Parts: sequence; C-alpha cells; structure tokens
Amino acid sequence: MEETYLLNVEGVKKKILHGGQGELPKLQDGSKFTFHFQTLKDDFERTVIDDSREAGVPMEIIVGKMFKLEIWETLLSSMRIGEVAEFWCDTIHTGMYALVSRGMRRIAEGRDPLEGQKHRCGMGNMFDYHSTGYDDLDELQRTPQPLIFIMELFRVEDPSAYKRDTWAMSKEEKLAAVPVLHSEGNRLVLRREFAQAAAKYQEAVICLRNLQAKEKPWEDGWLKLESLVTPLVLNYCQCQLELGEYYEVLEHTTELLQKHNDNAKAYFKRAKAHAAVWNEREAREDFQRVAHLDPSMAAAVKKELKQLGERMRKKHVEDRKRYQGLFQSSQGL
Repeated sequence: MEETYLLNVEGVKKKILHGGQGELPKLQDGSKFTFHFQTLKDDFERTVIDDSREAGVPMEIIVGKMFKLEIWETLLSSMRIGEVAEFWCDTIHTGMYALVSRGMRRIAEGRDPLEGQKHRCGMGNMFDYHSTGYDDLDELQRTPQPLIFIMELFRVEDPSAYKRDTWAMSKEEKLAAVPVLHSEGNRLVLRREFAQAAAKYQEAVICLRNLQAKEKPWEDGWLKLESLVTPLVLNYCQCQLELGEYYEVLEHTTELLQKHNDNAKAYFKRAKAHAAVWNEREAREDFQRVAHLDPSMAAAVKKELKQLGERMRKKHVEDRKRYQGLFQSSQGL
C-alpha cells in the first residue's frame, strides 16, 4: 500500500506494507510483543543499520517496562497480528536508538548487554556512553537523525501467557525468583544435569546483578545481594568443573576472589581448575591457601595435592618418552 498514514503522534509516519488480521490487540502492562524489525537510515540508499532476521531471533518487548526506545511500544500498538508496516520517525524519537542497538547486538553476540556500564547517576553515565563500541552507532550518537523502522508483528501475549524473562521482572519478582532458581539448580545437580543446573544458577545471578546495579557498591543493600550472589557463582563454577569448562571456572573464581579474598571454596574450585589445565604452581598455591583459610578442608586439600602430584609425575614421564621418540626420529633422518 502506497498510502501513508499519520499516527496521532508528532514526528511519526506509518505506511502499511501488508495488512494484518483481526482487531488491534488489547494491551495491558506486561503484555509481550514479538516481532521482526529492520532499521534503516533515511538516506537515498536506505542504508540498513540493523536487521533482526540476520540474528535469526525475533525481538520481544514488554508493555510498560520502560523500554529505552519508547516510540517502539507506540508503533507496535498501532499494528494488527501479521501486519508489516514501515514507520518514519523524526529525531525526537530516535535519540536513544544507538544505545538500544548496542544492547541488542551484544545479546546477539552472546555478551552481557550491560557490559561496561557503571553504577553512576545522571551526568556520569553520559561519559560511559561516549562510545558504543560500534562505529555506525557512534555516528548516530554524534549526529542524531530520523530513522525508518520496518516491523512485522507476529503475536501479542498477555502477561499470564508466557514465562517472564529476567530483565522484564520487577524487583520483587526477581527477589522471589532467586530461591526458586537456586532450588531448581540444586535439583538438576542431583540428577547430574550440570549444563541445565548451570543455566539456573546463572539466571539467578543475573537477577541479583541487575538489582545490585541500582545499589551503591559496598553499602548494606549491595552487600546483602552480594551474599546471595556468592554461593550461586560457586555452584555455577562447580557445574562448569563437571562439564570440563576449566577456563570459565578460572575466570569466575578469580573475579569472585578479587572481591572476597578469604573465600576458601572459591580458592578450592580455582585450584581444581588450575590442576586440570596443568598449572601446577598456581594449583598448589591455591590449595595451600584453602588449608590456611579453612583447616576443616585440610584433608580434602591433602587428597587433591596427592592426586596432583601423581598426575604431574605421569605427565612428566609421558613427556620424556615423547621427546625421546622425537629425538631418535630426528637422529634417524
């Protein structure tokens, strides 16, 4: 359809490209939109900035959850299920797009969308946003401009019809979800379903980290949340040890020990990860630290050190044989 429809919103034009079905969906706080989108520059080439189909996963936003690009909620509210529409949005509506796009790209890359953000108020955050890490988005930040959004709406679900994603939960919902996720993780560990258990622990940690971001570091509220985070991270690391993901264990335990350098369990798990990747000196140092911090773990440490010594001796013998074989082969040439 070539006709352009003006929504009752300043600076927005809508063109229906493919009609939808039924009436406009009835919305309430917590309703979820699922849709594909394409973002283009309003230039001669209609340069594509983002395309959710390339990531292969539709976009989802929750009504009333303060999505940074508020205009998207308005645009989607004007669409019927199955409709494809093109929206031209003036600069007054697109100023936050670079930050929204950065988060979506990081999620698509398997990274934390909040990575690099620090707990600061107002003016401080402006400096964190100086660079998005993507040249095209940095350009949009420096030079705000009208954008074109092409959207295809797949479905609208009531809040009771879907499992709430962590980021969509309120503070109270996140706090209530943590012990449930912790318990589910423990149940899965007993069934030796370590990958699934790790996912539960990780989701619980994300809930708490999101809440911590709103607290001042090392003050009471932050510390209470940190006390809940620590055992979840340790459980997650134990699952990763079982799965053979030793370098991930090294990363997370080291990060934990930077904040809590007296945590014997963190040293113990890091020592086991070091031992698994043949870092003998580091493993021994961490095991000795465990015995010093928690004498009740001395027997477990003694057992681990004995196993480490046996493994290292066996490795040295195998290495010596391999080197001798290589030397004899080179002599025969």
